[in-house]
Amino acid sequence: MADVLSVLRQYTIQKKEIVVQEDKVIFGREFSWPKTVKTNYVVWGTGTQGRPREHYTLECLLFLLNNVHLSHPVYVRLAVNQNIPAVRRPDRKDLLAYLSGEASTSASIDRSAPAQLGLQPGSSPGKRAADPVSPAAKRPRIEDEERLRLDKERWAARLQGPRERTVRPDVLRPLSDTMSVEKIAAIKVKIMAKKRSTIKTDLGGPLAAGKGRSFVDAEADVTRDIVSRERVGRTRNTILQSTGKTFADDIFAILRSVEAREAGRQAPQRPAPKAAPAAPTLPTKQPPPAAYNRYVQERFKAKEDTEGFQIDTMGTYHGMTLESVKEGAAQPVPRPVSQATPRPQHKNGSRTPIIIIPAAPTSLITMLNAKDLLQDLTFVPSEEKKKQGCRRQSETLIQRRRDRVQQPRGAELSLTVPYKVVDQPLKLTPQDWDRVVAVFVHGPAWQFKGWPGLLPDGSPVDIFAKIKAFHLKYDQVPLDPNVQKWDVKVLELSNYKRHSDRPLFLSFWQTLDSYMVRHKSHLRF
Repeated sequence: MADVLSVLRQYTIQKKEIVVQEDKVIFGREFSWPKTVKTNYVVWGTGTQGRPREHYTLECLLFLLNNVHLSHPVYVRLAVNQNIPAVRRPDRKDLLAYLSGEASTSASIDRSAPAQLGLQPGSSPGKRAADPVSPAAKRPRIEDEERLRLDKERWAARLQGPRERTVRPDVLRPLSDTMSVEKIAAIKVKIMAKKRSTIKTDLGGPLAAGKGRSFVDAEADVTRDIVSRERVGRTRNTILQSTGKTFADDIFAILRSVEAREAGRQAPQRPAPKAAPAAPTLPTKQPPPAAYNRYVQERFKAKEDTEGFQIDTMGTYHGMTLESVKEGAAQPVPRPVSQATPRPQHKNGSRTPIIIIPAAPTSLITMLNAKDLLQDLTFVPSEEKKKQGCRRQSETLIQRRRDRVQQPRGAELSLTVPYKVVDQPLKLTPQDWDRVVAVFVHGPAWQFKGWPGLLPDGSPVDIFAKIKAFHLKYDQVPLDPNVQKWDVKVLELSNYKRHSDRPLFLSFWQTLDSYMVRHKSHLRF
């Protein structure tokens, strides 16, 4: 006997017409139920933790199907306005999938709920058999007579039709005549596998006979297919493990080959043992100083341990070209410790030049793009560097690449000179101020507050006499009035022409080099 939920699902899938008349819902000529009849679909959140189990009514499900195009909040408000119970959100997706035929069953369907019997269209749900009925109601309707006539004709046609053919034992043929031995064996294997997976209530069935068998034995083909597609999970530890190579054997073999090659090169170049002349200006052994000094660390080093390689840690390639070093035309000349120390007037001090830039975020040059401007000679806005995830540092070290001409041989050498860039000048020591060679002026005079050499009226004129000043601005922006009064070199940057950045910053370095030759020649540049 069909229940109301199954009939509603069937009519929804087949898109049949469902008629609603007053308080009844009519499904064609077969069934009709009251609107308030309860289906066997359980309401979410009921039937657990002592709560009584509740079921959705037929009117509730019909209202959901008629308003399925609405969003859930709008549907709930409309149902409350019409005094109709609404389907809860957790049940909405699963219920619609079941009613539309996308799902064959649902976990919320209560199979133990009593089935609500459907009434014939036109009958009343409250009418009983013992009630008095008028004589006109006892007369058979035309539709009932027509249905009875069609049923009789259908059964008569079935009885008159050909009977099913029975199997006679005398005409049975062996199975081996119609199938091969391999096909028969495959059918037997499938039958046995189906018996192992079949659950029966009696203790002597396939379940008891195959109790000791595992799932892998029952589903051997499926399990073998799954295992063939398995992949080994890789982690950051297993990715470093090599199954075919040994790290120690490979690396040590390379090191031994390098050592043998170096020994073969140096064997013919080894001079005859002669007594090395002692340096006339230096003693053979220098006593270590009383206090440690990081600028003369060579005095504190003991005999260098070079692991068998003939490396002169005190040698230098000064005065040699790159080609001569590659060809090995001359051995490195050992230099005394006194030549490695700075000049007497700047002893124990750094020779790295310092460039000061503004700390204002509106400046075109900041700590975010200083390396791009001064080292790579290209302009990158600070906002773009922030989007790339760059973090601001208190100081940075740039490497300026420049070419020098070797005077004795006329060879050109490519050198890299370090420059220190800071934006917090108040943290510099008096020794650091002697290394400041350039400053980028932002415009306002408060940039130089607290600087040494500042005039009482706050004018930085004396500062620009000791430090070369530059001002970086866009070519379309008017010049700041303070910059017009000061001795500052203006660098005009284009908004869109990025190919002009390199010539602009090359002119900056040329101006700074000429200034350092005259005023800061003791620094490294």
